[in-house]
Amino acid sequence: MNMPGSDDSLQAPVAPNYRQAEFLTSASKLSQCPPDTGWEVAFAGRSNAGKSSAINSLTNNKKLARTSKTPGRTQLLNFFTLTEAQRLVDLPGYGFAKVPQAVKREWTRQLENYLQRRESLRGLILLVDVRHPMQPFDQQMLDWALAASMPVHILLTKADKLKKGPAKSTLLQVRSSLKAHAELVSVQLFSALKHTGHEELINVLNRWLTDSSVLDDPAEEIDHGAEIAGPDTA
Repeated sequence: MNMPGSDDSLQAPVAPNYRQAEFLTSASKLSQCPPDTGWEVAFAGRSNAGKSSAINSLTNNKKLARTSKTPGRTQLLNFFTLTEAQRLVDLPGYGFAKVPQAVKREWTRQLENYLQRRESLRGLILLVDVRHPMQPFDQQMLDWALAASMPVHILLTKADKLKKGPAKSTLLQVRSSLKAHAELVSVQLFSALKHTGHEELINVLNRWLTDSSVLDDPAEEIDHGAEIAGPDTA
């Protein structure tokens, strides 16, 4: 993994104030993304999993990430600055959008490129509807992240749609199914509507966005991108 910057004296930043998030830019492919430095966390999920709503709830800004009654409107990688060195990224929704198959394939290719090649990406927040946990597209996204040794925190969204008992049962089932990846994968319940689950989510984000281990000497690391690239995604 690359160094966050060229300054040898650079130190990991402190935990950000998520209410200070501001829109930075949008990109349709990896080459259009902001400079690949610093600390970045991406939010991914099916088009109807409440991804943009979760970002807006986290930042207490209903207008920050675009929400729509038509799933699949987020077709770009949208970057938000927290500080000069820290960013959140709203990835294109997947799996549900009513768009041509060729467009879906291109989204899939760009998502895979981003997850496997973005050096400043410190972790992935995967949003999954608690009522329909770990659908095939969710599992595909998780597999890509794991192939890149990327830590993943799963938000079981819309927890307010279930009673506490069934919601807790789903949480335990998902955790059990992923226990083989416990070192990289964690799971929690979340409700953007009720603003519940913020503290646990923020703890995860703070850990990733202040990770000082990325400042270690990268000379000893193998070419990470070449190891996980697999099939040609250029």
